[in-house]
Amino acid sequence: MPMTIAQGIDGTYVMTLRGLLRKSELDAAQQQLLAAAGPAGAIRLLVVLDGFEGWDPGGEWNDLTFYVRHGDRIVRVAIVGPERWRSDAVLFAAAGLRKGSVEFFAEGAIADGRRWLAA
Repeated sequence: MPMTIAQGIDGTYVMTLRGLLRKSELDAAQQQLLAAAGPAGAIRLLVVLDGFEGWDPGGEWNDLTFYVRHGDRIVRVAIVGPERWRSDAVLFAAAGLRKGSVEFFAEGAIADGRRWLAA
């Protein structure tokens, strides 16, 4: 699976994306995130693009059900990855639409992303 979610020691959740992301994998990871976070509380999400190749062009990416139902629980999203994915990743994370902030950090700047999430 090119997408994994783990709870970090600092209370953040770390989502790692590798290869070509499929919509079904995103859906499964989102459910895993909700189960791990429990029924209430804010979620701080660190997204790491590690060998990421983009989104499966055949996916139903216009499905906003998760965002509508749970988007407000995600209070901050830090995306760490290659510069070539900056615009697409920030757009995909719905920066500007969601209440929570979204920031992009250069590849390898995981510590910077963690610091920003904790602020």
